[in-house]
Amino acid sequence: MRISELSRRSGVPSATIKYYLREGLLPPGRATAATQAEYDEAHLRRLRLIRALIAVRGLTVNATREVLSAVSEHEADMHQVLGLVLGARPVDTDEEPDHGPGTSEVNALVAQMGWQISEYAPARRVIAETLESLRSLDADCTWRTLLPYAELAQQTAVLDLDQLKDTDDSVARAERAVLLTVLLEPALLALRRMAQEHESAMRHGG
Repeated sequence: MRISELSRRSGVPSATIKYYLREGLLPPGRATAATQAEYDEAHLRRLRLIRALIAVRGLTVNATREVLSAVSEHEADMHQVLGLVLGARPVDTDEEPDHGPGTSEVNALVAQMGWQISEYAPARRVIAETLESLRSLDADCTWRTLLPYAELAQQTAVLDLDQLKDTDDSVARAERAVLLTVLLEPALLALRRMAQEHESAMRHGG
């Protein structure tokens, strides 16, 4: 397809596609003339992933380039691909994993759940810092407080991954994973608030 068709099918303006080509995010098409090229379905899938990373997940062009490079390196490993595009795993693992305060509690939670979680997972630090913040406000919270929530999160993860079964293409799966994860998160928070309101009404309502 020509770049105009690629633009129409992807919803990305031609000028933006040309910018992605110049920045190396999108591989060049097959040259058909001095100033013309043709693109295929692989370009379309890649372009949709680029759009998801930049417009939905909010990555910079440079960060997107790094993620795409790492995805290309691990394209045959769907677990690695999903971890990279969702930010569950950092692109650069040359640095030592974080072993700051709260690490032992996070390890205990992970072990109790039987989860396989990378030492480099940014979520580890989030959980450790959250528990520290709660305790600094005199909230009596430990890693065991999070266990029921972790079990609910596990059920959500099953639903998330089940929705990626429709295609065997790793790039298409990665794009869909970004859309489902990032765009659904506000709705999941809203559902929690609605459920809290309902539960309060059932317990305390007139």
